[in-house]
Amino acid sequence: MNHANQASAAVSRPLVMTSSWLLLLGILLIAANLRASITAVGPIVSNIQQTFGLSSTWTGMLTTLPLLAFALISPLAPRMARRISMENTLFGAMIVLTGAIIIRSLPSIAALFVGTALLGMAIAIANVLLPSLIKRDFASRVGLMTGLYSVVMNLGAALASGFSIPISEQLGFGWQGMLACWALLALISSAAWIPQIRKMKRINQTSAQNGSKRKSLFGSNLAWQVSLFMGLQSFCFYVNVSWLPEILHDRGMSHSDAGWMLSLLQFVSLPATFLIPVIAGRKASQKGLSLLTALLMLVGYIGLYNGHAALIPVCMILLGIAGGSGFSLAVMFFVLRTGSAEQSAQLSGMAQAIGYLLAAAGPLLFGFIHDVTGNWNLSLVMLMLVVVGFALTGLGAGANRTLSVSGAVNGNK
Repeated sequence: MNHANQASAAVSRPLVMTSSWLLLLGILLIAANLRASITAVGPIVSNIQQTFGLSSTWTGMLTTLPLLAFALISPLAPRMARRISMENTLFGAMIVLTGAIIIRSLPSIAALFVGTALLGMAIAIANVLLPSLIKRDFASRVGLMTGLYSVVMNLGAALASGFSIPISEQLGFGWQGMLACWALLALISSAAWIPQIRKMKRINQTSAQNGSKRKSLFGSNLAWQVSLFMGLQSFCFYVNVSWLPEILHDRGMSHSDAGWMLSLLQFVSLPATFLIPVIAGRKASQKGLSLLTALLMLVGYIGLYNGHAALIPVCMILLGIAGGSGFSLAVMFFVLRTGSAEQSAQLSGMAQAIGYLLAAAGPLLFGFIHDVTGNWNLSLVMLMLVVVGFALTGLGAGANRTLSVSGAVNGNK
């Protein structure tokens, strides 16, 4: 009997390890899709404008639409996961994303906007569920896993920005063919996730066991601070990916070089994206990290406002480090400020609904101010003011306290 148990354990260990590696692969492939299809648009935005005769305000909608979809769908993602399982919900999201990218690349202005909206809906579901999946299945390695998932997401975003012009122009795909290429990544991710869809671990497993009822987080100051922190960093990020290439082009750079500057911003974010969750997970309070992030961001925008060509790479580096740090902190707050995987999904859904609704105003408002003033100066001043708000919300979101199961706040340091 002893020998039989030992043999059974010896067989099960490799199976468990294989299952864990497949789960990790699936998470990282999904993460690679969460920004790539959005950031690919920035460097070729002028091509889209010329093809369809769009104003800067309407072109800004190509980034605003996914954010509005994030805000609309994010609160629904936890409910979908409770109904059909987290694994099945993520699989469905990847299938929808594949189709949406194809629709967006069709030669029609209606298809461009419809596909962009559907793309945002699919990404919203994964945005909400991945942090809670990590909290559920990698509870002892939350910082490391959050770092890995964030790095892969930002790496995908950086590669998409950098290769937009080479794929569309040098390889002759055109901007529509280039956008369609990202459907292949979504399709591969869907296939890699198939082993997970048989698992029916539901997001409400913990609450089912302890019999507690789900409480709304909208009455919690802490939940609002996390939500605003998420929204303000997203506001800056999506303005960056939408308009930085155009700002740099107006200041004398070629479109290709401007696209690679955006890639530089995203590549330099990778070390911070990985390290900040690990550091944050070891600290009781993340206030200092939040303030440092805001300071780097503010200095970067001040340098960009100055407009000196020699300062542009330095500004991209500062903004990249701040962007990677800000996003990673926001995702870690979904985990660190909550007591369960279900509550993490609730906070993630609320924060991303409110946060992305706020962020959706960024590219649209930034483009509108440019249309009205004829330059980028006032738009950049607006970003500096947003960073001040980001710093203030970081002080609250980074404090050493958590939401209890009932939604109340535990601790206050």
